[in-house]
Amino acid sequence: MTEQATDQTTDTNVAELPKQETETVELDSPITRGKQTITEIQVRKPKSGALRGVSLTDVLQMDVTALSKVLPRITEPALTDGEIRDMDPADLVQLGGVVAGFLLPKKAREASE
Repeated sequence: MTEQATDQTTDTNVAELPKQETETVELDSPITRGKQTITEIQVRKPKSGALRGVSLTDVLQMDVTALSKVLPRITEPALTDGEIRDMDPADLVQLGGVVAGFLLPKKAREASE
């Protein structure tokens, strides 16, 4: 009986998870959270689950109530409801614009660039 050495190679072609699409928003009015000052917010492209409980039309129209539900689910650092209520309107418009832009089809986004 002979032993055969098996050549085990590591598969380097492992499928990678798709990178999450994000956009950074620089705030006009920084948010103070304890001793931390937040000057920019990372917004992730929402998956369908992050949009539960809101009307897509309301999100596209940047309805404050709809954004208050969605933004804590897709921002880093995660915004609180109180922070969103106290936010500078210009910053809320910037964040809402990013979220609305993520909801457009790829062709529409490419055409607007």
